[in-house]
Amino acid sequence: MASEFKKKAFWRAVIAEFLAMIMFVFISIGAALGISFPIPSPLNETNGRTQDIVKVSLAFGLAIATMAQSVGHISGAHLNPAVTLGCLLSCQISILKAIMYIIAQCLGAVVATAILSGITSSVEGNSFGLNSLSAGVSAGQGLGVEIMVTFQLVLCVVAVTDRRRHDISGSIPLAIGLSVALGHLIAIDYTGCGMNPARSFGSAVIAKNFQHHWIFWVGPMIGGAAAAIIYDFILAPRTSDLTDRLKVWTNGQVEEYELDGDDNARMEMKPK
Repeated sequence: MASEFKKKAFWRAVIAEFLAMIMFVFISIGAALGISFPIPSPLNETNGRTQDIVKVSLAFGLAIATMAQSVGHISGAHLNPAVTLGCLLSCQISILKAIMYIIAQCLGAVVATAILSGITSSVEGNSFGLNSLSAGVSAGQGLGVEIMVTFQLVLCVVAVTDRRRHDISGSIPLAIGLSVALGHLIAIDYTGCGMNPARSFGSAVIAKNFQHHWIFWVGPMIGGAAAAIIYDFILAPRTSDLTDRLKVWTNGQVEEYELDGDDNARMEMKPK
């Protein structure tokens, strides 16, 4: 792990996750908060707008797709602790990188939400995109929703980034973005959709409200872990020895840092 810690490419990847997370949260939560601003009617009366679920879902999905296209070749563009956990369990990244990614993602989400808190300070009852259970939805039901929507997201991520596949001709970032949008279309009415624990964490910190916050960590992490394990060991089992694969947890992927001795080698977000 110590050798990986010294690699420039390692820190570039961590910084990329931090900056991309700032942009992702700013765009997506900004779209959600923007619908709270009153707009003048033709009669110059002030009317409020109800939440546009499609707009918010597309904002989340397109923001992820854009950031994945921008930094996917640098960090893999996880931008979600649940995705990072899935990649860790798939033996695609080291434990050290997983920890640093999650820290960078959480800090990026806090910074972006703090910026939005200043921009949307005039919004009455501003919750800064805080996730919460809808009326009539129990903690157990909310947990189930988060598990399921995150399961489909991480299953999509590990499937479309599987380097053994050569049948993918479309855009991988767009496929992942559509999966994120789909998850929001499903879950917004139940929990506000907390399939990204770091995103939920940023809102909770700025809003200073951690009620039911555990749901938005436990649910996505269970869903992400289950998707990675089921894909790797049941749907598309790998032939490589598990012991050799587990070495990635301590050393990282060889091709990320030591390809032809080049410290600038990058992990591409496309099948190989």
